[in-house]
Amino acid sequence: MSITYKSKRKKELFLKIIVYIFLAVFSGIFIFPLLWMVSTSLKPETQIFTFPPQLIPRPVVWQNYPTAVSLLKFGTTLINTLIIVIGNVIGSIFSSSLVAYSFARLRWPGRDFFFILLLSTMMIPSMVTLLPVFIVFNKLGWVNTFKPLIIPSFFGSPFSIFLVRQFFMTIPNDLSDAARIDGCSEFMIYLRIILPLSKAILAVIAIFSFIGAWSDFLGPLIYLNDDKKWTLGLMLYAMRSAQAWGIHWPALMAGSTLMTLPIIIIFFFTQKTFIQNITLTGIKG
Repeated sequence: MSITYKSKRKKELFLKIIVYIFLAVFSGIFIFPLLWMVSTSLKPETQIFTFPPQLIPRPVVWQNYPTAVSLLKFGTTLINTLIIVIGNVIGSIFSSSLVAYSFARLRWPGRDFFFILLLSTMMIPSMVTLLPVFIVFNKLGWVNTFKPLIIPSFFGSPFSIFLVRQFFMTIPNDLSDAARIDGCSEFMIYLRIILPLSKAILAVIAIFSFIGAWSDFLGPLIYLNDDKKWTLGLMLYAMRSAQAWGIHWPALMAGSTLMTLPIIIIFFFTQKTFIQNITLTGIKG
């Protein structure tokens, strides 16, 4: 009996080792482009296209980062990017939670039909609505302003509404019923009971909105014509032709590293909360 148990344990251990090796290899494959970007950002230009490729820069050229900051006009573009990002985060949290409350906690005619209709809009490719939306914003005189990049977030995102709605449905209805007995209106129940209990899923929505707005390239490219209003992504793209003698690859990679750094930091500090709360959204619904 003990021999069978030991052989079973050895087999399980062997399978775990194989799985860990497999995961380590594939993790290395996926992380290598990031390592190469950081490595290139610290190289002198003479080492960029050497063969065989050199992963560790010798010498380390820290000057590439001040050069990237200068070419990116980092102060101005960072402020522009943060204005758009903060506006999107606030708009997404406000609109998604408010609409999700209606779908999850209130009963009104056609609620389920309109929820399905809302989810069906996720199947419409963004390229299909790109031109009509641009025409609308152009008629409103919003082109070359931040409004087309911020205001749509205040009308809700179907995916964010779905996530928040699923989380709201896990909150016991008894809490709302008790508040109604005490004379609370629906808005006060939403504001004082539901939102404080939903900080975790709202944090997930904030992370989604931050990453989407921070890395957005197409939106600013279409709506922002004045380079004083450009975001980091647009200015990073413009760096390809900023130098008369060609692309300054180390500075370009330094700029890419600076732009990627906030997303990496957010991922490492919030990955546990993020994964747990994405899982919770499927408990009920």
